[in-house]
Amino acid sequence: MAADSCFKPRTHLREVPLEPAEAALVVIDVQNFCCHPEGAEWRHIPRAELPAKEAYFWEEMPKAVSNIAALLKGFREKRIEVLYTTIESLTRDGRDRSLDYKISGFNVPRGSWDGKVLDEVAPLEDEIVLPKTSCSVFVSTNLPYILRNLGVRQVVLVGGLTDQCVESAIRDACDMGFLVTQVTDACYTISQDRHDFSMRGIKGFCRQRTAAQLLQELAPLPAAPRWEASGFREGAPEAIEEGEPCAKRPKAA
Repeated sequence: MAADSCFKPRTHLREVPLEPAEAALVVIDVQNFCCHPEGAEWRHIPRAELPAKEAYFWEEMPKAVSNIAALLKGFREKRIEVLYTTIESLTRDGRDRSLDYKISGFNVPRGSWDGKVLDEVAPLEDEIVLPKTSCSVFVSTNLPYILRNLGVRQVVLVGGLTDQCVESAIRDACDMGFLVTQVTDACYTISQDRHDFSMRGIKGFCRQRTAAQLLQELAPLPAAPRWEASGFREGAPEAIEEGEPCAKRPKAA
């Protein structure tokens, strides 16, 4: 007998507080190319004219970057993984770009200044930066593989643009089995209407928090265990070396 169709949403299962050892912050495209006045996306416009050309973006983007900086500080203190993605080709001439990027008319050559993360939120020496050549980081990088190797099941997404690369990443992360938190005031786009429309449309795929709310959620939590040279976190059963006394093995909760 065939099973009956059903529709019984369990949306409360998205509202899962972060566990530092199982979470990661992914910063999307906060880079010189599109977020610096001298970046290739803007340098054809006289700097004095930029605020008038895209007033909303140049007012709201720095606010979001400031919130991202606060999140970086809080996440790093809890030893939560931080990863970055930037628009950057794997080649100098950009021949490896997606068809959409070629049609859109931009190329960020491998190793270029435009491909670097903004100084205000720059990655630390051992944090992962993935170049991407598609709208969603989950399409043109091995991010899902990396996240699973890191033991991550909860992904926090910030950056830009809200209604393009961030929104695409949220949908793909959900389809790939990750729980997603979008930080609403750490994302930015070209207009308030576009930002708000995206926020309303994507909320069914993620939980949404402000930067302050998320930092408050993290504040009472203990930091994630440190990574050991074995590639496992301190205290994990896999991290116990063969022949080590059982007394040193972590007790089951």
